[in-house]
Amino acid sequence: MKKIAFGMCLAVSTVAASFTAAAADSPLPGNVRIVIGSTSTGGDTYQVSAIVADALSKKLDINAKVDAVGPTAALQAIAKSTDGSTIMLFHDQSYVGNLYGVRGFPDIFKEYKIGPTVAINPGDAFLVPAKSPYKTVDDILKAAGEGKRIRVAIQPGGTSALGYTALKNAVAVRFPGKEGNVVAVNTGSQADKNQLLFDGNADVINGSVQGNEQYTRLPADDQKAMRFVWITARQQTLQQANPEGMGQTSREQLLTYATPAASVTLDGKKNWAFDKEFFLIYNADIKPEVVAALDKALAEIYADGSIKTTLKKSFFIPNFMPAKDAQGYLKAKADETKVLIDKIK
Repeated sequence: MKKIAFGMCLAVSTVAASFTAAAADSPLPGNVRIVIGSTSTGGDTYQVSAIVADALSKKLDINAKVDAVGPTAALQAIAKSTDGSTIMLFHDQSYVGNLYGVRGFPDIFKEYKIGPTVAINPGDAFLVPAKSPYKTVDDILKAAGEGKRIRVAIQPGGTSALGYTALKNAVAVRFPGKEGNVVAVNTGSQADKNQLLFDGNADVINGSVQGNEQYTRLPADDQKAMRFVWITARQQTLQQANPEGMGQTSREQLLTYATPAASVTLDGKKNWAFDKEFFLIYNADIKPEVVAALDKALAEIYADGSIKTTLKKSFFIPNFMPAKDAQGYLKAKADETKVLIDKIK
């Protein structure tokens, strides 16, 4: 019995030593906090982050947990972490907020380090009541051009504001001087935007395929019934979604609300489209070996493929790009976005 007990202790100590050695070889700490730029645990940012955190935990044998603290608190948290114990995951609002001049949104390209991209949400959308006289996004643009006031419910400084700006710009291009007929109804959560539509206090709202598709299946005489009129994602991105689409709306049906079928012009020649992309953000002085380790781990995770299946089931498009490439790509995207915003200021 003593020999057996000794053998068991030896085996346990050997395993513990191997884990200790593995941890010592890794530049990442055993516990990693992933802060996100949202306070919701039911939104798209949390969903993507939870999927990525789970994959990293398994791949690196670490404890990666998501903390929904909001954009300002998240940026403050990573400003104190150079060892990778706290990293951030968010989407384009992290730089769009700065372009709109929203307090609490610094220039992330100057003050932080951009990490890899991980996914796209192709479901950013605009909707109208089922009984609305506006059947398409073109109807909305024409109505504004004819002098009708179009109230659009958005979250100021977010990606929803970007879609609103694109609508306003399209009216300016097609009907110069009439862009003032497109007005923002600034609000907060998706529930608030939905309520504005239910109560008749907005003509159009920003929403999402994931969150609003259920309302498009209601009987037309239901106060909560809605219709999609525009999905802002690029056509080639939306085409990567599973054929079944989301809920009872197929991918082919969703494509009828995206460019080029639904046209929101940028300059009279080119349609505007925008992919809502999720990526990691680090402390500006994060250790290079931590960046390399996360890049390597995610590259292997995406090459394995199971994360792609998981993301697509939730109507996200897998989109891994290592930190070095993501930095240049997202900076160029931000510069293009600034041109649109500056046109309507």
